[in-house]
Amino acid sequence: MSKRILFLAPYPHAEAPSQRFRFEQYFDFLKEQGYEIEMHSFLNERTWSTIYNHGSFFAKAIGILGSFWRRKLLLFKIRKFDYIFIHREASMIGPPIFEWVIAKVFKRKYIYDYDDAIWLPNFSQQNAKFQKLKAYGKVKKIIKWADVVTTGNSFLQEYAKQYNDNVVVIPTTIDLKNSHNQSSKQSNSLVNIGWTGSHTTMSYLDALIPVLQELEKELAFTFTIISNEEPNYDLQSLRFVKWKKATEINDLASINIGVMPLTDSEWAKGKCGFKALQYMALKIPAVISPVGVNTEIVENGKNGYLCTTNEEWKECLSILIKDQQLREQIGEKGYKTVRTKYSVEANRDNYLNLFQ
Repeated sequence: MSKRILFLAPYPHAEAPSQRFRFEQYFDFLKEQGYEIEMHSFLNERTWSTIYNHGSFFAKAIGILGSFWRRKLLLFKIRKFDYIFIHREASMIGPPIFEWVIAKVFKRKYIYDYDDAIWLPNFSQQNAKFQKLKAYGKVKKIIKWADVVTTGNSFLQEYAKQYNDNVVVIPTTIDLKNSHNQSSKQSNSLVNIGWTGSHTTMSYLDALIPVLQELEKELAFTFTIISNEEPNYDLQSLRFVKWKKATEINDLASINIGVMPLTDSEWAKGKCGFKALQYMALKIPAVISPVGVNTEIVENGKNGYLCTTNEEWKECLSILIKDQQLREQIGEKGYKTVRTKYSVEANRDNYLNLFQ
């Protein structure tokens, strides 16, 4: 008889990168191994479509109330599952009621997974009114009650170890077969430097803009931003591409050099290097800040570049713009790193072991 796994997550299936690249891309593999999968998101499609929009206060409030009701009904089905996997939180606001009921009332073990420093306050301006309801302190309780905790990097692991002894690192991974299955064409006559991310993380680019402005005076290139909102930067080279899931990989593959600047903060240390991994999976040389897990992913000058000062960023980008062969060499080595350590193929057994 097949065993059943319940996945609890904040967002609808195939919508949020955090979910897509941490566990959703293993669903087919788990089904092939004989497991039955059910995923229940806190937000439904309608609420997800409005939650990050400006305004719509009442629509958001009604949607959240509906989310709590669906979670309550789901509790009556908990006993039929052999395994319970909770990503980030069972409910996006309020105390960890559902985790407490699962662990303390139903006496069920659960696997808890997270990939950001979610114990730190972090919210968009669109949802500032709700931020006090987030109850950031609940993270340590959810960790404490879990049977197993999986984190995206060692920084997150160290935090979890304060409250739970059974903590393992499973990196955020890339599907090289079904998703990131293209390669950047480095023969472009005009080199395309690129960055991808949501508007909430675009501020990390602020420190890089002066570097790009200086480079514009010396070299010809395009700087492409792939995001959900259009940026407002004073750059002659700037090109905006609206992020779309259907064209995500094609848009990324048009980049010749991928950048990932970060500030050295506690929140940034919790990040799992996903942008860098996306670039490297497409054989795009990644130029990134040496913050957190980035220093584990990239070995400077071999499979990518780590830059701190403006001078380092300018020198590195300048060299790569001028040298197509170097871009190809670094891109190839970056791809091998992803294939060996950060691909779905390389981490399937890590997920399978959680459910055995």
